[in-house]
Amino acid sequence: MPDAPGLELIANAIREKIAPDAILATSYFREQACLEVVPEQLVPVLEYLKTDPDQGYTFLASVHGVDYLPEAPRLGVHYELLNMKRVERLRVKIRLDIESPTVQTSVHLFPTANFQEREVYDFFGVVFEGHPDMRRILMPEDYEGFPQRRDFPLGGEPVMFTHNEPEGPGWYE
Repeated sequence: MPDAPGLELIANAIREKIAPDAILATSYFREQACLEVVPEQLVPVLEYLKTDPDQGYTFLASVHGVDYLPEAPRLGVHYELLNMKRVERLRVKIRLDIESPTVQTSVHLFPTANFQEREVYDFFGVVFEGHPDMRRILMPEDYEGFPQRRDFPLGGEPVMFTHNEPEGPGWYE
């Protein structure tokens, strides 16, 4: 991980090369370096971190969603980047309003983001504009709601097992 001063150097380089207001905040907690980025600047920041020879974060390890209820903006998307030469991790996160949770896709930069962005859409409702296949990946297409949001009702649907299959709705016939 870059240390706290190294994280500030990365943030300042992004402010100089991308936009002065691209970085909202930096945090270094429990040896985890994190940049909070303005959603509109996410793709240029990721591209810079990947292509700049001084940065070299060429591997996208993970994309995951977060629900910060009751905070606002409520939804978050975290990108876990890895510099494999220096064995350093860097988290890039954005925060989105629940009313319009939309951000540009990063699939053209990191092909591994394809299924991970679909999973974030499926469970949190974040829409990735420009994604090549923006549809549900784990839940049924006609499923209503986003089950990983904190206000999603608990209880769900009964699970069908082989021992209670005949008592079910008859889908097995």
